[in-house]
Amino acid sequence: MAYYVYIMASPSRTIYVGVTNDLERRVYEHAQKLLPGFTSRYNVSRLVYFEETPDIYAAISREKQLKGWRRDRKIALIESSNPEWRDLSTDWQ
Repeated sequence: MAYYVYIMASPSRTIYVGVTNDLERRVYEHAQKLLPGFTSRYNVSRLVYFEETPDIYAAISREKQLKGWRRDRKIALIESSNPEWRDLSTDWQ
């Protein structure tokens, strides 16, 4: 099984870090605002970064690590592989 640590962003670049075992489903839930809370409140709907691992404990540990980072470091991570902040989930359609 695969686990994903992901970063979602709003058009104004508000960011959210999460972990899941089904990235496509989770991104869909955020994009359609099916989950009440931060992502629906701040229109966080674009997948801008993700990592995959076969180990749930590694995924949770990495999520906690990223959540502990300052915003500028998270932005640098996103821009290292996605400088335009393109929605990576559009490739799935």
